[in-house]
Amino acid sequence: MFRYRFLLSLFALAVLAGLVLRGRRAEIAARLGRIAPARPGPHVWLHAASNGELASARPAIDALLADPAGHRLLITCNSTTGLALARSWELPRTEAMLAPLDLRRATRSVMQRWRVQALILTESELWPNRVALCPGPVMLIGARLTEGTARAWSRLGRVVPQTLGHIALASAQDAASRDRLLALGLPATAIRPDVNLKALYRPTPLPDSPEARALAAAFPRQMTWLAASTHEGEEEIVLAAHAQAMQAVPGLRLILAPRHPRRGDAVQGLVAAAGLRCARRSQGQPPEPGAVYLADTLGEMALWYNLAGIAFVGGSVVDRGGHTPYEPAAHGQAILHGPHVGNFTQPYAALHDAGAALTVHDAAELAQALIALSDPAAQTRNGAQAQQVLAQGTAFDTMMSDCLAILSGRAKFVDARK
Repeated sequence: MFRYRFLLSLFALAVLAGLVLRGRRAEIAARLGRIAPARPGPHVWLHAASNGELASARPAIDALLADPAGHRLLITCNSTTGLALARSWELPRTEAMLAPLDLRRATRSVMQRWRVQALILTESELWPNRVALCPGPVMLIGARLTEGTARAWSRLGRVVPQTLGHIALASAQDAASRDRLLALGLPATAIRPDVNLKALYRPTPLPDSPEARALAAAFPRQMTWLAASTHEGEEEIVLAAHAQAMQAVPGLRLILAPRHPRRGDAVQGLVAAAGLRCARRSQGQPPEPGAVYLADTLGEMALWYNLAGIAFVGGSVVDRGGHTPYEPAAHGQAILHGPHVGNFTQPYAALHDAGAALTVHDAAELAQALIALSDPAAQTRNGAQAQQVLAQGTAFDTMMSDCLAILSGRAKFVDARK
């Protein structure tokens, strides 16, 4: 545990120093667990990393709120984008805040202030102090554990098996994650059917509003492509490919949505450097013919997925492991991505087996793919195949039934701490 506490202390110091330098007092209070609920009472704490993971957990959140027990929820995220999404839903009996650092004092403060009865962690969010200090059951849903992360966890000594020994229920994202969790010390009695939360994503229809209709008119779906969740080092490739593709496909439109909207100024500079005009969503600028539309806002990705017929999924040309293909697939988009998709190896492999996704390595390959997919028949075919391949069934209902049974006390679990 000493090694974990040492590394965590270094991480916490870096995070808090950055917040102090930027004057983010409210964020500091949240990171230190000093935020109290607006309405005191017992809460179920659900944690997701960011907006993508939180959107995937929405069916679980809806099931918790629909339970006759009338649970109150505390939703936490590591990012401001996730926090904005959670608050935009305006869910009943639910409050959201930035997640506290996994320091014992901060974690204990949240447990006490919010009277936490149970903790639900999603995907890769396994935090030892949260697990150890939770007074009730701890559950992992859609748990994802890569080979690299498993190796890193194994170097931390007894902290991982001790943490996993406290888990009442664990539903892994896939068989490989399940096997790695078991190898690291997860009790076999905690295992439930595998559930990939990303596969539960359901597309949000385009809003019926004057603004949405104006955007749909400005971005004809089969002539529009979306560069989704791009990272530093990818926008240059996207913009160069767009400039090349426009020579063969006049009227091609690009919606560029950086992973971190705070990079909007920098990305606007890259657009100008590429010799292209830019209209920025964050500044209320309307789309212009021939201009790149910079979608540098929070919580609007579903809107951009609806408008574009092709999606380039970011974090994949630079080695960030790639972002989810489930959201573009659910919207029936033809999918393009770079070679680095380790975060979603299995779904991307399934897409490629069905001919429903294309890998690109540079601007020239991306431009060629965009030109090929400008053919409406090819674009529609690839989008439909992607939608079919990833719209897979899961054991979600069974898993949530077990979660609710544990929360209500109808199902017993062995608490290794007692």
